[in-house]
Amino acid sequence: MKKSLAILFMTTLLLGLIFSGGCFQKATSVNPEEKVYKVAVTGGTASFNSLNKDGNLEGFESDLMNAIAKEEGFKVKYEITARPARIPSLKTKQADIILAVMTITDERKKEVDFSDPYFEATIYIMVPHDSPIKSLEDLKGKTVACAMATTGDIAVSKFLGKNYEGIKRFKDTSVGFLELTNGKVDAAVGDCAIVTQYVKNNPGAKLRIVKDNWFPKEYYGMAVRKGDIETLQKMNSGLKKIKDNGKYEKIYQKWFMDL
Repeated sequence: MKKSLAILFMTTLLLGLIFSGGCFQKATSVNPEEKVYKVAVTGGTASFNSLNKDGNLEGFESDLMNAIAKEEGFKVKYEITARPARIPSLKTKQADIILAVMTITDERKKEVDFSDPYFEATIYIMVPHDSPIKSLEDLKGKTVACAMATTGDIAVSKFLGKNYEGIKRFKDTSVGFLELTNGKVDAAVGDCAIVTQYVKNNPGAKLRIVKDNWFPKEYYGMAVRKGDIETLQKMNSGLKKIKDNGKYEKIYQKWFMDL
């Protein structure tokens, strides 16, 4: 009887060790926590990155970053950032990456390191349908809305003069577009995809697009802090992977196929 009880006890103990050992093994097999990158976005650029009615971020750029993150094995935390604060947010480490319709320029390269280009663009002029404006030259003497610290701002400032009083600068492109819709300025300038999307989505505003070859082609890039080679390599590696496997094209078609 004692022998039977001893065998039963040892069997129970052994089973307990096996199951507890299994649980312990399961706990230790969990992968280490993935790195989290803070990504600065504007949160107000239609088709690229904007907040939907539920307050969730959506657009080409957020889809792009999510696909890169999946390929490279990291997580993302998006930080809504005003355009003029994009580069400062990197320097103060409030963000690790900028993905916010930022054009690669030589001037910006002095402050940040850029990834390979992920989007080609140019500047378009947007005017009321019955406006006499047909070219960049026609902006002389007119009031023009643009987002401050953007290539649109830089371009019209170069053409019309930095101190030209008719340039109305706003913190976000959408605000300048609204000024045009409300008849408070004669024209607005912005990147081609953004302007085209706005005209398409606001047919009641009766706006049209003016193109001018004076504006050069531009290329958007993801920006990281100067010398942050590890993050830059992840961005370039992930971007190449999604271009090679077709994910980039699917994301592009999702947001811009009708433009």
